[in-house]
Amino acid sequence: QVQLVDSGGGLVQPGGSLRLSCAASGIIFRDYTMGWYRQAPGRQRELVATITREDTTTYTDSVKGRFTISRDNIKNTVSLQMSSLKPEDTAVYYCNAKKRYYSIYYWGQGTQVTVSS
Repeated sequence: QVQLVDSGGGLVQPGGSLRLSCAASGIIFRDYTMGWYRQAPGRQRELVATITREDTTTYTDSVKGRFTISRDNIKNTVSLQMSSLKPEDTAVYYCNAKKRYYSIYYWGQGTQVTVSS
């Protein structure tokens, strides 16, 4: 049974930091590109960042220089370090696993991030 368990969300003031984590089980972790998506109220889910097993990363423009994605292929975890947070970063953040070379996707349950003073 595949499970992605997201954690680490919360309420933070503008300019603050949060670290999200996702623990994966039931998959061969190194076979998957891992990513974080987010969905704000009334908006479509958008890609935030991805990381391959070779640690190649991509970021959406709005988070470049502020967010860092990383993975641990031993612990089967992926993290998103978020800094200089803005109110527009407020959303539910979802961990995603995409199997390399296949259209097979798994999702975490989501974790709420709220940036507000």
